Amino acid sequence: MKKSIVFSLLFALGFSACAKTASDSYFSEQPSSSKKEYEIFRKNIAVEFENQTPKQWGENVKGVKTKLFTNEKVIALTMDACGSPLGMGYDEKLINFLEQENIPATLFINDRWINKNLSTLKKLSSNPLFEIANHGLEHKPASVNGKSIYGLSGTNSVEELVDEIELNARKIESITHKRPKYFRSGTAYYDEVAVSVANKLNHQVIGFSILGDAGATFSAKKVKEAFLKAKKGEIAIIHMNHPESQTAIGTIEAIKELKKEGFRFVRLSDYKLN
Repeated sequence: MKKSIVFSLLFALGFSACAKTASDSYFSEQPSSSKKEYEIFRKNIAVEFENQTPKQWGENVKGVKTKLFTNEKVIALTMDACGSPLGMGYDEKLINFLEQENIPATLFINDRWINKNLSTLKKLSSNPLFEIANHGLEHKPASVNGKSIYGLSGTNSVEELVDEIELNARKIESITHKRPKYFRSGTAYYDEVAVSVANKLNHQVIGFSILGDAGATFSAKKVKEAFLKAKKGEIAIIHMNHPESQTAIGTIEAIKELKKEGFRFVRLSDYKLN
């Protein structure tokens, strides 16, 4: 699916890897035995996939779920909170509208956004309208060999990919008391081996069929137009971490019109995925 240049630049900005490894940072305040147990767990998964070489790279590789398995007039609204240096915000206007109109959604949350918005995550996770999903530890594309997109390097091994998925899953579970079962990588790019690794970690990998706001760069008019092309069983992606954008305005207008047309909004867990 075609994306704007601005979208590409937005994702590329501010996502360089840290000197410390992800697991070092995660386990810095935990017993050394916990880290050792995790390293054994991670190594076992790496061994299982060590002889698999990916042949695909993109948004819609084998195993990525992009639609709901239904003929009903429903749309799964999914919203990313990416946690870039310029994307730590919270679109309260959008969330308030969803709450007022009883519109459910699946929220993909990144580790760094959690660090800046912990109380907000706790509040959102306590609302049955919303289910919390996994948007990765460092917002990296999901690769087992370091492929890149939009200037952003992906995870460079199975072990690093396990860190990207599993450590954020554990963090979310420690806060919400519920392990996430859906994963969307930074940029929503994958290779097919990475998808299999995510499945091994009990995550379904989620893409999209409606590009709702192109990384929060669309005008309100473009957001609305994207939604109004919806057919049955779509998965829409927008962003909830850029309150300065026009995502909320366009989404709110689109939802009002789509409801008049007979569409309902659902969470991913409400339907089988295709």
